[in-house]
Amino acid sequence: MNKKIFVILLVTCLAITASIFSTGTANAEWGDIVLNSKSTSMKKAGVKPVVFPHWFHRIRFKCKVCHEDIFIIKKGANDINMTKIMSGEFCGKCHNGLVAWAPLYCERCHSYTGSKPNAPTNEN
Repeated sequence: MNKKIFVILLVTCLAITASIFSTGTANAEWGDIVLNSKSTSMKKAGVKPVVFPHWFHRIRFKCKVCHEDIFIIKKGANDINMTKIMSGEFCGKCHNGLVAWAPLYCERCHSYTGSKPNAPTNEN
């Protein structure tokens, strides 16, 4: 692989990783999905809508890893909630503290600020 391409890929991966682990708020980027179908319960819990970094996951895994075994590819078809995630369903299949970080840091996912109006949303 060309050294220049390698450096560009390395810097890109580092930037993406840094944005995922930052504790601040996040804007949805191209390819991200804002999950806000549970807006009432999220508001009650004092958390922001979820920004799901689809392309961040997509560059690491083939589609079949998540679709259709974990998630149904249809808006509103997945009743995702924290109870199910914590019990190992949906995101919790991998975000279990073994494969990927455990869902203990709310702001890592619940980080949407609403500043990217063109981001796709999953609102019912």
